Amino acid sequence: MQIRRFRMGDEPALFGVFFSAIHEIASRDYTQEQINAWAPADLDRALWGQHVRGLNPFVVELHDEIVGYADVQPNGYIDHFFVSGFHPRQGIGRLLMERIHQEAASLHLNELTSNVSRTAQPFFARHGFELVAQQTPVRRGVAIPNASMRKALPAAS
Repeated sequence: MQIRRFRMGDEPALFGVFFSAIHEIASRDYTQEQINAWAPADLDRALWGQHVRGLNPFVVELHDEIVGYADVQPNGYIDHFFVSGFHPRQGIGRLLMERIHQEAASLHLNELTSNVSRTAQPFFARHGFELVAQQTPVRRGVAIPNASMRKALPAAS
């Protein structure tokens, strides 16, 4: 596995990771209605791609296939963190989390925050994130519960 920064043209593969993560993995913790509202097949790919380009995520490749991606913003917020639904439990998430922590250190951040799905909450907790609050955002008219989580980081030297 190798990790690198996003490159223009990665958007379709990243959408595949996003879509499969939700439809194949998160589907065990959400209803079909919630899954379809969160990651509809007819999602506007141009708008989605524009958003992902703005995130400038880290991308994990396995045998020249993109199998995961995640970002950390200059304020410490992790917007997207997805592992392909066809490649779970292979260390991809761990690799992404390690890279996010390296980036956080280089940015001299004192905390990381994210809105985390029910499915990902145990993973984030294993990596030192604490629950701040349960919340229920609405997408396309459907409530999709998640949690606000944060992790305090060691003081930057």
